[in-house]
Amino acid sequence: MSSSGARRRAASVPDTDTNDGEPAVTLKKEIGLLSACGIIVGNIIGSGIFVSPKGVLENSSSVGLALIVWTLTGVITAISALCYAELGVTIPKSGGDYSYVKDIFGGLAGFLRLWIAVLVIYPTNQAVIALTFANYALQPLFPSCFPPERALGLLAAVCLLLLTWINCFSVRWATRVQDVFTTGKLLALFLIIIMGIVQICQGNFYWLEPEHAFHPLQPYDVGRIALAFLQGSFAYAGWNFLNYVTEELIDPYRNLPRAIFISVPLVTFVYVFANIAYITAMSPQELIASNAVAVTFGEKLLGVMSWIMPISVALSTFGGVNGSLFTSSRLFFAGAREGHLPRLLAMIHVNRCTPIPALLFTCISTLLMLCTSDIYTLINYVGFINYLFYGVTVAGQIVLRIKEPDIHRPIKVSLAWPVIFLIFWAFLLIFSLYSEPVVCCIGLAIMLSGVPVYLFGIYWENKPENFNSFVAKLTHLGQKLFMVVYPTEGSEDGNEDKDESCPFFGKQTGSSPSAQYCLSKNRVGRVQLLNKQWINECP
Repeated sequence: MSSSGARRRAASVPDTDTNDGEPAVTLKKEIGLLSACGIIVGNIIGSGIFVSPKGVLENSSSVGLALIVWTLTGVITAISALCYAELGVTIPKSGGDYSYVKDIFGGLAGFLRLWIAVLVIYPTNQAVIALTFANYALQPLFPSCFPPERALGLLAAVCLLLLTWINCFSVRWATRVQDVFTTGKLLALFLIIIMGIVQICQGNFYWLEPEHAFHPLQPYDVGRIALAFLQGSFAYAGWNFLNYVTEELIDPYRNLPRAIFISVPLVTFVYVFANIAYITAMSPQELIASNAVAVTFGEKLLGVMSWIMPISVALSTFGGVNGSLFTSSRLFFAGAREGHLPRLLAMIHVNRCTPIPALLFTCISTLLMLCTSDIYTLINYVGFINYLFYGVTVAGQIVLRIKEPDIHRPIKVSLAWPVIFLIFWAFLLIFSLYSEPVVCCIGLAIMLSGVPVYLFGIYWENKPENFNSFVAKLTHLGQKLFMVVYPTEGSEDGNEDKDESCPFFGKQTGSSPSAQYCLSKNRVGRVQLLNKQWINECP
């Protein structure tokens, strides 16, 4: 792609008024630096550090090596975040790695990334986080037994519906919820760290002494250590979510890298010192045996105030659901805007400027996952694919340097960083294939099931006119129902930036100007009274 073409495709959506004085219907830039940090920290820190940090310890075989694994995976996460920071300001479009993979490697590669995210990754992750929230929120009511499954499912569904409504109502409300709950989970973790410091001051650091810290609980094994690194990497998942909402960032060229530089080291610090705190109150054997480490920690040190820990986990997961809904809906929005998902998902509300169809699609797909009994199995299958695309995206940074050496890069990191990440990534990927070939192959099969969908939905452009007309009417119905339009877009030269990549729902139909406007994705963007009138005028 040419440099000018790349810049035009990468141009962020303008947040200006139209020439006629009507405010532009566009995604609003309402995410500042604090909210950006809240999105990254809130999505990385879910329930894992509270519930099950035992996986890293169990596979590391010693306390000392487990702490090294937590630290090194934090460093690798910071390196990968640096690479994403360069890509995010070079291609400043919402959609994160989907947008980068599509622009660098082409439509099919981008679609497969989107396909696996839409089909499994985000619906299952959000369903699991919502169920974890429900479990810990109900725990005080069922102190001696597990909550009923129906109660868990119902509360998880209520959580999803409430947060979807907040996200549909206002971007500012959604970011405020994220800020508050991220602050809450950090306070809970800092409470754990402070109690750990008190324990150390009282002399309870037996397992932190070098001769005991590296005493193997079981014989060291290279394969198990690699698995510990893999589990540690999954614990940092969510570090790239801010790249999904680049167009809604205030001053993304500054705030995107700043938020990454602040958030990833902060999370690494919290993870390492929270694990140190845990080991001051529990032996490694107790930690491995516990199904909810923070709750066990609270019972040992907080006494009658031990209820703080399950409530902290519930609040943490509630914020995690909000952050995941907020960012994943932008991924689906970006995919629809590129023509890889139904066009309706690329529309935003005429007054609230929120992507309501994409949010509802995210919510409904997650609710459907709540009705299945194989959520955790699906996560295992696609976890390998998710990590695969991290490496593909970082490799794309190197490819883009070669293909477009002169493209404007507000941030330009040394190529040593993506090379270091790719070496680590290849090691974990090869080990995953070796240790669980069936699971990885099933994940690859799920991903490749998107190829025929791509061929039919996107590659085949000359669909029957009846099909085009039918889906156009469905799109119009959705526009009327949700009061949404395509956001205002523009190009650098002031002319229409034609984009023929929208064949998913067929070619545009309709003869009246209002009908053409409703279907057109590629307009310079006069959001005049026509934007308010099409609801009645469109067929």
